[in-house]
Amino acid sequence: MGVETDVVIVGGGLAGLAAARRLHRAGVPWRLLEAADRLGGRVATDAVDGYLLDRGFQVLNTAYPRLDGLLDTGRLGLGWFTSGVLVRRGERLHRLVNPVREPAGAVPSLLDGVGSLADRLRFAALAAGCATLPPDRLLTAPETSTDQALRRAGLSAAFVEELLRPFLSGVLVDRELETSSRVLAMVLRSFARGRVGVPAEGMGALPRAVAGPLPADLIETNTPVAEVAPGRVRTQAGDLRCRAVLVAVDPPTVRTLLPALPTVRMHGYTTYYHSTDEAPLDEPILLLDGDRRELVANTVVISRAAPTYAPAGRHLVATSVVGPSAPPESTVRSELARLYGRSTADWTHLRTVSIPDALPAAPPPQGRLRKPVSLGDGRYVAGDHRDSPSIQGALASGWRAAGAILADLRAG
Repeated sequence: MGVETDVVIVGGGLAGLAAARRLHRAGVPWRLLEAADRLGGRVATDAVDGYLLDRGFQVLNTAYPRLDGLLDTGRLGLGWFTSGVLVRRGERLHRLVNPVREPAGAVPSLLDGVGSLADRLRFAALAAGCATLPPDRLLTAPETSTDQALRRAGLSAAFVEELLRPFLSGVLVDRELETSSRVLAMVLRSFARGRVGVPAEGMGALPRAVAGPLPADLIETNTPVAEVAPGRVRTQAGDLRCRAVLVAVDPPTVRTLLPALPTVRMHGYTTYYHSTDEAPLDEPILLLDGDRRELVANTVVISRAAPTYAPAGRHLVATSVVGPSAPPESTVRSELARLYGRSTADWTHLRTVSIPDALPAAPPPQGRLRKPVSLGDGRYVAGDHRDSPSIQGALASGWRAAGAILADLRAG
């Protein structure tokens, strides 16, 4: 470990991998150290008895700007979700779709759905504005919380509580909707402009694709870092000297290596995976609870989007609950019977995946969603806690941190 290199990247999640890609492209010597036995950080997939179980329900949005420069999404074999949602209210399911992606469902969505016609028109106008206005306009608009922004858009309490709160709580991992309105604007922009899917080999295929062009001998897994200092990284095997250190670990671990940084508050959620031989829905569409029970945020037959997620003749249902506590599986199963309108008694519970540190909280003020990545003395930091709390935020922050490192190395 005494070999010198220009840059040491601590952490092999999406942020660290994006940084490595930019440094490698620039021809700057680097090394990447990852504590776990695989790359990807919070984006991972476990294969269990023929099923692909992502580390919590995650999706890939093709509108994320940073994807294009790092990988070809067409090679991931993406399986697509319907661009819309189903909302359970009492005995009925209401279907609301993106009219651009699902034109055949546009009129029914306007005429029959949650809230009033005025609600649906106002929300369509809000989403259209986010999709068409330049990002600079969205990131300089008056900032408030997501909840306040929705109310100020003239949306009724019923529309917010029965549709938008369950939907957005699953996206933002924030049932209170305290997240900055600027994060909301970028979320609506990505959903309006992109398609949402999952790779045929699970979400873990994403970090593998980002890492694909990188030389394997420059990446060390199973290598925890005990300390970073200007020009030095300490591991159990010894010190690695360098000109710059980029800390790109998960937010709760950041302060153990960079104690001067403020604590990052995290939101948690739990995903319940069930197997069934008969799919409760015929399409890959997100089902929301519009009855204000506030337990299940969303549920989806994920194998309808990507059949590779389940063995032949079986289906995989992913159900997400937002919050720090995980209710018993039996309680969730009972809720699923109500939501899908059919018995779940013969479903098989595969796994419950609790992620207490799923996404960083992003209450206002978030400004332009870009926190400093250069800390001085040749130390840098990256992760979705430095940009928007999302896959896009992680990739963008790593790319941005590498840019700052390159500029400083060239100036030095």
